[in-house]
Amino acid sequence: MDDLLRTISQCDICKAHLPLGPNPIVSAHKNSKIILLSQAPGRLAHQSSKAWNDPSGRQLREWLGVNDTQFYNPENFAILPIGFCYPGKAKTGDLPPRPECAPLWHNQILEKLQNVKLTLLIGAYAQKYYLKDKMKRTLTETVSSYEEYLPEYFPIPHPSPTNRFWKAKNPWFEELVVPELRKKVKKLLGD
Repeated sequence: MDDLLRTISQCDICKAHLPLGPNPIVSAHKNSKIILLSQAPGRLAHQSSKAWNDPSGRQLREWLGVNDTQFYNPENFAILPIGFCYPGKAKTGDLPPRPECAPLWHNQILEKLQNVKLTLLIGAYAQKYYLKDKMKRTLTETVSSYEEYLPEYFPIPHPSPTNRFWKAKNPWFEELVVPELRKKVKKLLGD
């Protein structure tokens, strides 16, 4: 796993498309229990070379019910975005993840993970990539039907502050789904 992650850290396949240059951000351990499949690192994560090092990450850790030490322990969580580098800014939020990373690297990483008990699909990009035609018509429908995807996948919305309107319109997520997510995470981490 270490050799593969070192190789990925030097990847520059989509360099010409990255406004801040390549800085692949991914972490995993052969014993990772939970995989966090998400969109792509944000600008702050890119600048610090640390995944989820921003308001989205704080919200995600709150939803998961874990502290920074638990979250950044790769034996607990493998962090595997669809795009490994910051893709740049869009009108609202960031650009979509680069399409090169997931097909090139995901299977190589996933086949080395021997202890995975749960995979979180964070946001529409991860859900579309992994659920394909099993995804519902909308992200809201997919997330509200999360039990259909268990035990393999647990779809959740992206915790970005830009999704505050979605959270306001869908209070059931934090009232009903987040407690179930926390229970699963706590059980898997043995806390």
